[in-house]
Amino acid sequence: MSSKQYTRILLNERPVGTLTSNIFRIDKGPLDLKPGAGEVLIQVTWLSLDPAMRGWVSSARSYVPPVPLGDVMRSYGLGTVKEVGEGTKLKVGDVISAWTGWTEYAVLKESEVEKLQMHACQYPPGAQLIDFLGAFGATGGLTAYFGLFEVAKIKAGETVVVSGAAGSVGSLVCQIAKLHGAKVIGIAGSEDKCKWLKDELKIDGTLNYKSPTFKEDFKEAVGYLDVFFDNVGGEILDFALTRLNKGARITLCDNSAPKGLSNYLNLIFQRGKIEGFVVLDYADRFSEALNKLSQWISEGSLIRRFHIIEGLEKAPEALPLLFSGGNTGKLFVLSSCFLALPS
Repeated sequence: MSSKQYTRILLNERPVGTLTSNIFRIDKGPLDLKPGAGEVLIQVTWLSLDPAMRGWVSSARSYVPPVPLGDVMRSYGLGTVKEVGEGTKLKVGDVISAWTGWTEYAVLKESEVEKLQMHACQYPPGAQLIDFLGAFGATGGLTAYFGLFEVAKIKAGETVVVSGAAGSVGSLVCQIAKLHGAKVIGIAGSEDKCKWLKDELKIDGTLNYKSPTFKEDFKEAVGYLDVFFDNVGGEILDFALTRLNKGARITLCDNSAPKGLSNYLNLIFQRGKIEGFVVLDYADRFSEALNKLSQWISEGSLIRRFHIIEGLEKAPEALPLLFSGGNTGKLFVLSSCFLALPS
């Protein structure tokens, strides 16, 4: 294997201001990776791109340590076992999920990977392999589930507003809230996205935050809200704070805007609550959420949309799409070492 090369994407510098592809560099080296005892060599096929990555490349204090400069960019991915070390139970050809990073190949400890049972109950009818990075993933269905039921404590009949509604988390939040009997209004950044949310996801209303009449449209469509599931922050969140029902809850999932809040005193007047969360805090209950997500997918109740970028080398330029509104649905990179959708 040493005559071949493989590609890795390394973090070259910390971002200053807006996240750009320039902070990464492409590294190519000989494919001479060999698994030791208890290790496996993985060929990485699918990579998840997520808003949390902006925090991972920063030196700011967070729930996980920052990616060290010069290291492979952190990412969750799917791959195939190509070689096994002594004493491992995994076999060549097994499909796995793991923190692979932005690389075409990786040597990982067997304890760091999870074998995916593609034709067992873990893979329900109607699901696709990449759902393990989306609807069944931490940065998709699991975040939507716990954000709605544990943080927002959603109730049937409430009005739920979702920012970033056409993204990987937001689109699932919209649908799960509807399944739970809520009135759902989704906020997105284009008419095409709003049309998709209304026509395909069947939510009750949509708002284009780029419209010059956005605030008036918000007042008319929403009135006052009970739950605001925030994937954006900034001015949209600040305005939502002026439209709270008594006892409203705001779930902070992500914040793509650096601007602070000025309308937070409405939390006092309306006895509201704003709460951030990290889905990993609910890891011991993931099976509960996965059972429900599997049920909804097998019933055809959850629509997923995949935005696929082909080629690992395009990952740096694809990541900023998450913060410019350039993606609809879950954003993936399909590694250049395997350019075919799974059957």
